[in-house]
Amino acid sequence: MTIEGKTTDKANARIRLGMVGGGSGAFIGGVHRMAARLDNRFELVAGALSSTPEKSKASGLELGLDEDRCYGSFEEMAEKEASRPDGIQAVSIVTPNHVHYPAAKAFLERGIHVICDKPLTSNLEDAKKLKAVADKADALFVLTHNYTGYPMARHARELVETGALGDIRLVQMEYPQDWLAEPVEQTGAKQAVWRTDPAQSGAGGSTGDIGTHAYNLGCFISGLEADELAADVHTFVEGRRLDDNAHVMLRFKAKDGKMPAKGLLWCSQVAVGNENGLKVRIYGSKAGIEWTQADPNYLWFTKLGEPKQLITRGGAGAGAAAARVSRIPSGHPEGYLEAFATIYTEAANAIEARRNDTALDGAVVYPTIDDGVKGVAFVEACIASSKQNGGWVKL
Repeated sequence: MTIEGKTTDKANARIRLGMVGGGSGAFIGGVHRMAARLDNRFELVAGALSSTPEKSKASGLELGLDEDRCYGSFEEMAEKEASRPDGIQAVSIVTPNHVHYPAAKAFLERGIHVICDKPLTSNLEDAKKLKAVADKADALFVLTHNYTGYPMARHARELVETGALGDIRLVQMEYPQDWLAEPVEQTGAKQAVWRTDPAQSGAGGSTGDIGTHAYNLGCFISGLEADELAADVHTFVEGRRLDDNAHVMLRFKAKDGKMPAKGLLWCSQVAVGNENGLKVRIYGSKAGIEWTQADPNYLWFTKLGEPKQLITRGGAGAGAAAARVSRIPSGHPEGYLEAFATIYTEAANAIEARRNDTALDGAVVYPTIDDGVKGVAFVEACIASSKQNGGWVKL
């Protein structure tokens, strides 16, 4: 997670944005487009939106793009947009995982900022190669672990940073769903097909799709880095090629000479009765916190020996970190799209600060290429551990 200066100059023109993937019928592409526009910081002007030139053109025209900026491939888009005086300044990559590396590389090498969906890549080798490219590039790389954008997730992180919890002892993360409880991929459902295909998704199924979200958020709030893990990764649905459930024990690295914290992570896409049950609980020597994505405007905070305290977004007790990314008054729901938009707005702030060489006067927080590499390493360690009958594996 990087922290850079935030520019507050609202006179800057909207950032010209391109998109790779996210054409007709793609759920996440629409989410990214709404998030990019919510705070009026980006304008979508180009796209290579589908896997064929015909579909890409049709999707682009449907979105109102100029015909000559509806590209048949990301390679063509990167080359032509980089040569235009009004070319894109940033690109969103919202494809299946196996396209992330070549697409991001093509734009980074041309100095175009990249905003990429998670996980970073489909394998750790590509993740490390992409990090090498990003480290050399004159462009930013932002990973859309959108749950880090929720105000109360930011407040939870602030509580940890200020020592309100004391020494962190336990980090518990879970992300259960039930939408793959049956072999949905065999019906041809687009979202299920690529997520259960090792060639497109990578080695992880539930671990890569939602486990990485839970893992990233637990590390983001706690400020800890995992050292090793032991995982029981399983596929319950017959014929499925990737995991649909995992139980993971984690040992975190010692911090500031303190005793290392322990962690538990459960991710499942076959847990009947769960829709999108992302939850993080963190317990320290002085207090504990609990946050649930399904009820995101509330954070439970409990000091040792005292009654539980409910802290609300925008209410008494919510700190500056939450207030900075809140848009509407307390009592009004602020949720998934707004949290996603926070990542885009943080990216816009960082891009404009670099573009304009402006003075830095605040904090911009967004997931980086390093967070992405850690996420892919987590997935591959889970698979490796499970193959060793749950043996401990170093990250």
